[in-house]
Amino acid sequence: MKLFYALRSALFVIWMAVTVVPVAIAAIVLSVFVRGNPVYWTCVFFLRLSIWGARGICGVRWKIEGMENLPTQAEATSAVILLSKHQSTWETFAYPTLMSHPLAYVFKRELLYIPFFGWAMARLDMIHIDRSKRSQAWSKVAAQGKRLAAKGVWVIMFPEGTRIARGRRGEYKTGGTRLAVETGVPVVPIAATSARCWPRKSFMLRPGLIEISIGKPIASQGREPAELMREVEDWIEAEMHRLDPEAYKA
Repeated sequence: MKLFYALRSALFVIWMAVTVVPVAIAAIVLSVFVRGNPVYWTCVFFLRLSIWGARGICGVRWKIEGMENLPTQAEATSAVILLSKHQSTWETFAYPTLMSHPLAYVFKRELLYIPFFGWAMARLDMIHIDRSKRSQAWSKVAAQGKRLAAKGVWVIMFPEGTRIARGRRGEYKTGGTRLAVETGVPVVPIAATSARCWPRKSFMLRPGLIEISIGKPIASQGREPAELMREVEDWIEAEMHRLDPEAYKA
């Protein structure tokens, strides 16, 4: 069975490698003539192909709760900061395909050097930071985050900073809630059980169901970043225990 999963996973990796090249080239060429949503949705097309590929090739399905907690299309100028559990590559690919509103990720700039994938990302209006320069990184997040929030863009961050093993809790950092407090934008916590099917630091995918739960917006005005992050953390971790009780038996 393990060999079967490995073969399916290898086929999925080939699928991503084959599809990323033409989509990335299209996005880069398009960005010469236009900016904004057309380029964004072109890049999302590759992510959608990847998520569909994970489902069709590897049997990775998903279920979402709480979509009603996000601003509607009629509220297109309503910015939020999404703060998500981070277990896998899957959710970084999936969120832009599942949400009707463009997202702006905060991510390490090293990703920009990945051929085709990173080159296309560089043409998007997102926040890439140098993690080795923490003070400068925060200044960039604050400045860019305020600008994007003013435009109604949804900024998405992973408070734990890196992918966390299934059943584990990382250190929740306050960057996302600091940005929320400074901009007055509400935060939306998200729990995701992606490591059930796509573990961190691995391309060995297993069939199964990934569950995503989107919490209600939490107002940031008048809050302290650390205290607000504790509320976000408590909600996410409680939801992770509910969604994936097998991972938390120990």
